[in-house]
This record gives sequence, structure tokens and C-alpha cells, in this order.
Amino acid sequence: MKKHTLLLIFALTTILSCTTEETTTYYLIRHAEKVRTDATNRNPNLNEAGKERATNWGTYFKNIDLNAVYTTDYNRTQQTASPTAKNKNLPIQKYDPRKMYTEDFAVATKGKTVLIVGHSNTTPVFVNKILGEQKYKNMDDRDNASLYIVTIVGTKKTSQIEILE
Repeated sequence: MKKHTLLLIFALTTILSCTTEETTTYYLIRHAEKVRTDATNRNPNLNEAGKERATNWGTYFKNIDLNAVYTTDYNRTQQTASPTAKNKNLPIQKYDPRKMYTEDFAVATKGKTVLIVGHSNTTPVFVNKILGEQKYKNMDDRDNASLYIVTIVGTKKTSQIEILE
């Protein structure tokens, strides 16, 4: 009997250790609509539609247990992330769009659920770097509604795109 009990405990421990791989989930969005009245302004704020979309993103993420929020160092990305970060009582952390998905970033976010706010030419690039393949092209400059979701379980990586209208 003792032998069977030990065998059962060993089998259950082995099964549980194989099924408890950490899941990392990244939600990546482009900033909301920006003020376009001055083409020379490289750091515009959100316009009224953008402020509304940022609020809508906050509502979208209301029931998602985020561990971190990252943005680039631009007004429009920080303003887009702000309602969500405030709702979750999370600080907005900065990332350098020239150094996306570094080994340090991957380690720091492993097993977490993370929102990353970027730009039309950085969000798909970030997704591709996470996936390790060139799956997505740059976004249209007027696309503020696409949400990329990347999930990593063990070594398996999956992605999908949703649209928030």
C-alpha cells in the first residue's frame, strides 16, 4: 500500500508540474487619436476622440488583471494608457521603442499580463519581436482601434488581433 501511495504522489506531482507552465500575456495597442493640427509637433496630445478612446480602453481592460502598463515617452501613448493605469492603480512604465522586447523585458514580464502602448510603426514590430517572426506589417496611420494579443505558454506563442470600435 505504501508503495502505491508513493507512486500516486509521484505521478500527481509530475502531472501538475507539467501543466502549470507560466502564461505571459501581452496586450499591445497603438495610441488613441492625436491632435493633427500642427504637422511639425512631434509630441502631440490626444484629441477629443482620442480621449474618448483612451477611456474606452480603460473600460475594455476593467476586468483584465493587468500586472504592468508600458508606454513610450510620448504624450499620446501616456494619455492613452492613463485611464487603464489609473483604474488598475498601476504606474506607467516607459520603454524605449528602439529596444523592444529585450531579454530583460522578457524576464521582467514573464508570467504577467501586460499592456503596451506604442505607435503605428512600433506596435506590430513589438509583436513580431515577441513572436520571433515577421507576422504583422506596420499599422495604417489612422488605425487606433487594433488590439494585438500575444500569449506565451512555455515555448508556444500565439497571437490574434481584435478591433475596439
